[in-house]
Amino acid sequence: MLRRTAAITIPLAVVASLALTDPARASQGVCKGADKYVTVCVKKPGEEPGGGDQGKEGSQPPASKPGGGAESERDHWRCTKSLKDPQPPAGSPEWEGHEPGDGAVYLQECEWVDETEAGYFVVTTVWAASPDEVTIDPAVLAQQAVDSMLLTGPRIASPRAEGKYTVGVPMWLWVIPSPTTWGPNQASASASGITVTATAKVSSVSWRMGDGSSVTCSGPGTVYTPSRGMSASPDCGHRYRSTSAGQSGGKYQGTATATWTVDWGVTGGGQTGQLTEVRETNFAVSVGELQVVGQ
Repeated sequence: MLRRTAAITIPLAVVASLALTDPARASQGVCKGADKYVTVCVKKPGEEPGGGDQGKEGSQPPASKPGGGAESERDHWRCTKSLKDPQPPAGSPEWEGHEPGDGAVYLQECEWVDETEAGYFVVTTVWAASPDEVTIDPAVLAQQAVDSMLLTGPRIASPRAEGKYTVGVPMWLWVIPSPTTWGPNQASASASGITVTATAKVSSVSWRMGDGSSVTCSGPGTVYTPSRGMSASPDCGHRYRSTSAGQSGGKYQGTATATWTVDWGVTGGGQTGQLTEVRETNFAVSVGELQVVGQ
Protein backbone atom coordinates (compact mmCIF):
# COMPACT_ATOMS: atom_id res chain seq x y z
CA MET A 1 0.00 0.00 0.00
CA LEU A 2 1.34 3.44 -0.85
CA ARG A 3 2.05 5.74 2.06
CA ARG A 4 2.34 9.52 2.04
CA THR A 5 5.88 10.83 1.92
CA ALA A 6 7.38 13.36 4.30
CA ALA A 7 8.52 16.80 3.23
CA ILE A 8 11.59 18.69 4.44
CA THR A 9 12.20 22.36 3.72
CA ILE A 10 15.94 23.02 3.82
CA PRO A 11 18.29 25.87 2.90
CA LEU A 12 19.48 25.88 -0.69
CA ALA A 13 23.08 25.75 0.51
CA VAL A 14 22.75 22.25 1.95
CA VAL A 15 21.06 20.52 -0.98
CA ALA A 16 24.45 19.37 -2.27
CA SER A 17 25.39 17.94 1.11
CA LEU A 18 22.13 16.00 1.19
CA ALA A 19 23.01 14.43 -2.13
CA LEU A 20 26.36 13.33 -0.76
CA THR A 21 25.32 12.20 2.71
CA ASP A 22 21.78 10.92 2.23
CA PRO A 23 21.22 9.40 -1.24
CA ALA A 24 17.86 7.98 -0.21
CA ARG A 25 16.59 11.50 0.39
CA ALA A 26 18.28 13.15 -2.55
CA SER A 27 16.93 10.51 -4.94
CA GLN A 28 13.42 11.76 -4.32
CA GLY A 29 14.31 14.98 -6.15
CA VAL A 30 13.67 18.67 -5.65
CA CYS A 31 9.95 19.17 -6.08
CA LYS A 32 9.43 22.80 -5.05
CA GLY A 33 11.75 25.77 -5.05
CA ALA A 34 12.07 29.31 -3.68
CA ASP A 35 14.71 32.03 -3.51
CA LYS A 36 16.03 30.96 -0.13
CA TYR A 37 14.66 27.49 0.58
CA VAL A 38 13.89 24.37 -1.39
CA THR A 39 11.67 21.45 -0.50
CA VAL A 40 13.03 17.93 -0.90
CA CYS A 41 10.50 15.09 -0.87
CA VAL A 42 11.70 12.30 1.38
CA LYS A 43 10.30 9.09 2.79
CA LYS A 44 10.72 7.44 6.14
CA PRO A 45 12.48 4.05 6.26
CA GLY A 46 10.14 1.26 5.18
CA GLU A 47 7.67 3.54 3.40
CA GLU A 48 6.99 3.61 -0.31
CA PRO A 49 7.01 6.90 -2.24
CA GLY A 50 3.46 8.27 -2.38
CA GLY A 51 1.87 11.63 -3.07
CA GLY A 52 3.67 14.92 -3.54
CA ASP A 53 2.06 17.01 -0.82
CA GLN A 54 4.23 19.84 0.46
CA GLY A 55 4.81 21.45 3.83
CA LYS A 56 4.70 25.25 3.97
CA GLU A 57 8.02 27.09 3.75
CA GLY A 58 9.36 29.78 6.07
CA SER A 59 10.91 30.32 9.49
CA GLN A 60 7.61 29.91 11.32
CA PRO A 61 5.56 26.70 11.68
CA PRO A 62 3.20 26.14 8.76
CA ALA A 63 -0.31 27.35 9.57
CA SER A 64 -2.28 24.68 7.78
CA LYS A 65 -2.48 20.94 7.33
CA PRO A 66 -0.01 19.44 4.81
CA GLY A 67 -1.72 18.73 1.52
CA GLY A 68 -4.84 20.64 2.55
CA GLY A 69 -8.06 19.08 3.74
CA ALA A 70 -10.02 19.31 6.93
CA GLU A 71 -8.06 19.87 10.14
CA SER A 72 -9.29 18.45 13.41
CA GLU A 73 -8.77 19.97 16.84
CA ARG A 74 -6.03 17.43 17.58
CA ASP A 75 -3.91 18.26 14.52
CA HIS A 76 -0.98 20.56 15.12
CA TRP A 77 2.69 21.25 14.40
CA ARG A 78 5.19 20.35 17.13
CA CYS A 79 8.36 22.43 16.81
CA THR A 80 11.83 22.43 18.36
CA LYS A 81 14.91 24.59 17.74
CA SER A 82 18.63 23.83 18.01
CA LEU A 83 21.95 25.40 17.02
CA LYS A 84 22.92 24.44 13.49
CA ASP A 85 26.23 22.57 13.42
CA PRO A 86 28.27 23.38 11.44
CA GLN A 87 27.24 26.99 10.92
CA PRO A 88 26.66 28.14 7.31
CA PRO A 89 29.58 29.72 5.42
CA ALA A 90 29.89 33.48 5.10
CA GLY A 91 27.58 34.90 2.47
CA SER A 92 24.94 32.20 2.90
CA PRO A 93 21.38 33.56 2.78
CA GLU A 94 20.79 31.70 6.02
CA TRP A 95 22.64 34.51 7.80
CA GLU A 96 19.88 36.90 6.72
CA GLY A 97 22.39 39.64 5.96
CA HIS A 98 24.50 39.10 9.11
CA GLU A 99 28.13 38.00 9.34
CA PRO A 100 29.38 34.74 10.91
CA GLY A 101 29.99 35.34 14.60
CA ASP A 102 27.24 37.93 14.69
CA GLY A 103 24.70 35.75 16.45
CA ALA A 104 24.08 32.28 15.06
CA VAL A 105 21.87 30.25 12.75
CA TYR A 106 19.41 27.83 14.36
CA LEU A 107 17.41 24.93 12.97
CA GLN A 108 13.68 24.85 13.53
CA GLU A 109 12.16 21.39 13.08
CA CYS A 110 8.38 21.08 12.93
CA GLU A 111 6.60 17.73 12.80
CA TRP A 112 2.94 17.35 11.85
CA VAL A 113 1.14 15.49 14.63
CA ASP A 114 -2.02 13.57 13.79
CA GLU A 115 -3.09 10.01 13.06
CA THR A 116 -3.28 10.22 9.26
CA GLU A 117 -0.41 12.49 8.19
CA ALA A 118 2.32 10.97 10.37
CA GLY A 119 5.69 11.51 8.75
CA TYR A 120 5.32 15.12 7.61
CA PHE A 121 7.99 17.40 8.95
CA VAL A 122 9.57 20.69 7.89
CA VAL A 123 13.06 21.98 8.71
CA THR A 124 13.87 25.66 8.30
CA THR A 125 16.64 27.97 9.50
CA VAL A 126 16.36 31.17 11.52
CA TRP A 127 19.05 33.67 12.55
CA ALA A 128 19.17 35.07 16.10
CA ALA A 129 21.64 37.22 18.03
CA SER A 130 21.49 34.83 21.00
CA PRO A 131 19.69 31.60 21.92
CA ASP A 132 17.25 33.57 24.07
CA GLU A 133 16.17 35.53 21.00
CA VAL A 134 15.13 32.46 19.05
CA THR A 135 11.40 32.84 18.69
CA ILE A 136 9.35 30.24 20.50
CA ASP A 137 5.61 30.34 19.96
CA PRO A 138 3.98 29.98 23.42
CA ALA A 139 1.00 28.29 21.75
CA VAL A 140 3.32 25.50 20.56
CA LEU A 141 4.58 25.00 24.14
CA ALA A 142 0.98 24.98 25.33
CA GLN A 143 0.18 22.16 22.90
CA GLN A 144 3.24 20.22 24.09
CA ALA A 145 1.99 20.61 27.67
CA VAL A 146 -1.43 19.29 26.63
CA ASP A 147 0.15 16.31 24.85
CA SER A 148 1.95 15.36 28.06
CA MET A 149 -1.38 15.20 29.94
CA LEU A 150 -2.42 12.07 27.98
CA LEU A 151 -6.06 13.17 27.91
CA THR A 152 -8.57 10.48 26.94
CA GLY A 153 -12.24 10.11 26.14
CA PRO A 154 -14.89 9.88 28.89
CA ARG A 155 -14.84 6.89 31.22
CA ILE A 156 -18.44 5.79 30.78
CA ALA A 157 -20.27 4.37 33.81
CA SER A 158 -23.73 4.34 32.21
CA PRO A 159 -24.86 2.93 29.87
CA ARG A 160 -23.12 -0.23 31.07
CA ALA A 161 -21.68 -2.55 28.39
CA GLU A 162 -23.42 -5.55 29.93
CA GLY A 163 -26.63 -3.67 30.70
CA LYS A 164 -30.10 -4.49 29.34
CA TYR A 165 -32.30 -1.44 28.79
CA THR A 166 -35.98 -1.02 27.94
CA VAL A 167 -37.80 1.04 25.32
CA GLY A 168 -39.43 4.10 26.86
CA VAL A 169 -37.66 3.80 30.20
CA PRO A 170 -35.41 6.77 31.08
CA MET A 171 -31.70 6.01 30.76
CA TRP A 172 -29.31 7.90 33.00
CA LEU A 173 -26.00 8.90 31.40
CA TRP A 174 -22.94 9.59 33.52
CA VAL A 175 -19.15 9.29 33.45
CA ILE A 176 -16.49 8.74 36.10
CA PRO A 177 -14.29 11.87 36.42
CA SER A 178 -10.52 11.60 36.69
CA PRO A 179 -7.62 13.91 35.76
CA THR A 180 -7.20 12.27 32.33
CA THR A 181 -10.89 11.70 31.54
CA TRP A 182 -12.45 14.87 32.96
CA GLY A 183 -9.88 17.13 34.61
CA PRO A 184 -8.78 19.45 35.87
CA ASN A 185 -5.37 18.46 34.55
CA GLN A 186 -2.32 20.71 34.55
CA ALA A 187 1.10 20.50 32.90
CA SER A 188 3.92 22.79 31.78
CA ALA A 189 6.39 22.90 28.90
CA SER A 190 9.54 25.01 28.55
CA ALA A 191 11.94 26.11 25.80
CA SER A 192 14.42 28.97 25.38
CA GLY A 193 13.68 30.42 28.80
CA ILE A 194 9.90 30.40 28.29
CA THR A 195 7.58 28.25 30.41
CA VAL A 196 3.91 27.80 29.55
CA THR A 197 1.46 26.21 31.97
CA ALA A 198 -1.79 24.75 30.66
CA THR A 199 -4.90 23.66 32.58
CA ALA A 200 -7.43 21.38 30.89
CA LYS A 201 -10.99 20.53 31.93
CA VAL A 202 -13.92 18.96 30.10
CA SER A 203 -16.54 21.62 29.31
CA SER A 204 -19.16 19.30 27.80
CA VAL A 205 -19.89 15.76 26.64
CA SER A 206 -21.89 15.10 23.51
CA TRP A 207 -23.61 11.70 23.50
CA ARG A 208 -24.50 10.29 20.08
CA MET A 209 -26.93 7.57 21.07
CA GLY A 210 -26.87 5.48 17.90
CA ASP A 211 -30.59 5.97 17.17
CA GLY A 212 -30.09 9.26 15.32
CA SER A 213 -30.39 11.45 18.40
CA SER A 214 -27.78 13.19 20.52
CA VAL A 215 -27.59 14.64 24.03
CA THR A 216 -25.16 17.33 25.18
CA CYS A 217 -24.37 17.50 28.89
CA SER A 218 -22.33 20.22 30.62
CA GLY A 219 -21.44 17.99 33.57
CA PRO A 220 -20.44 14.38 34.19
CA GLY A 221 -24.07 13.38 34.84
CA THR A 222 -25.86 12.21 37.98
CA VAL A 223 -25.33 8.71 39.34
CA TYR A 224 -28.55 6.68 39.35
CA THR A 225 -29.72 5.08 42.60
CA PRO A 226 -32.64 2.67 43.10
CA SER A 227 -34.52 5.31 45.07
CA ARG A 228 -34.89 7.29 41.82
CA GLY A 229 -37.28 4.68 40.48
CA MET A 230 -38.45 5.37 36.90
CA SER A 231 -37.66 9.10 37.01
CA ALA A 232 -35.54 10.79 34.36
CA SER A 233 -32.01 12.05 35.03
CA PRO A 234 -32.02 15.66 36.22
CA ASP A 235 -29.13 16.68 33.99
CA CYS A 236 -28.03 14.00 31.49
CA GLY A 237 -30.30 11.29 30.13
CA HIS A 238 -32.01 9.71 27.13
CA ARG A 239 -35.06 7.63 26.29
CA TYR A 240 -34.93 5.08 23.45
CA ARG A 241 -38.12 4.83 21.38
CA SER A 242 -37.41 1.53 19.63
CA THR A 243 -35.49 -1.67 20.26
CA SER A 244 -31.95 -2.30 19.09
CA ALA A 245 -32.88 -5.68 17.57
CA GLY A 246 -32.26 -4.53 14.01
CA GLN A 247 -28.91 -2.87 14.80
CA SER A 248 -25.45 -4.31 14.19
CA GLY A 249 -24.83 -6.91 16.89
CA GLY A 250 -28.29 -6.22 18.26
CA LYS A 251 -27.07 -3.03 19.96
CA TYR A 252 -27.10 0.70 19.33
CA GLN A 253 -23.56 1.89 18.62
CA GLY A 254 -22.93 5.24 20.29
CA THR A 255 -20.13 7.68 20.99
CA ALA A 256 -19.46 9.99 23.94
CA THR A 257 -17.34 12.95 22.82
CA ALA A 258 -15.66 15.10 25.46
CA THR A 259 -14.71 18.67 24.59
CA TRP A 260 -11.73 19.80 26.64
CA THR A 261 -11.17 23.51 27.20
CA VAL A 262 -7.50 24.30 27.83
CA ASP A 263 -6.46 27.66 29.29
CA TRP A 264 -2.75 28.44 29.12
CA GLY A 265 -0.42 31.27 30.04
CA VAL A 266 3.26 32.16 30.08
CA THR A 267 4.69 31.79 33.58
CA GLY A 268 5.47 35.17 35.08
CA GLY A 269 2.82 36.95 33.04
CA GLY A 270 2.48 37.79 29.38
CA GLN A 271 0.71 35.94 26.60
CA THR A 272 -2.31 33.77 27.37
CA GLY A 273 -4.61 31.72 25.22
CA GLN A 274 -7.10 28.90 24.98
CA LEU A 275 -7.08 25.57 23.14
CA THR A 276 -9.81 23.04 22.47
CA GLU A 277 -9.18 19.30 22.52
CA VAL A 278 -11.67 16.56 21.60
CA ARG A 279 -11.58 12.95 22.81
CA GLU A 280 -14.08 10.13 22.13
CA THR A 281 -15.23 6.89 23.74
CA ASN A 282 -17.46 4.36 21.98
CA PHE A 283 -20.24 2.43 23.68
CA ALA A 284 -22.95 -0.09 22.76
CA VAL A 285 -26.47 -0.36 24.19
CA SER A 286 -28.86 -3.30 24.12
CA VAL A 287 -32.46 -2.05 24.18
CA GLY A 288 -35.47 -4.39 24.30
CA GLU A 289 -39.20 -4.15 24.89
CA LEU A 290 -40.89 -4.63 28.24
CA GLN A 291 -42.14 -8.20 28.50
CA VAL A 292 -45.51 -8.73 30.12
CA VAL A 293 -45.96 -12.15 31.69
CA GLY A 294 -49.55 -13.40 31.75
CA GLN A 295 -51.18 -14.68 34.88
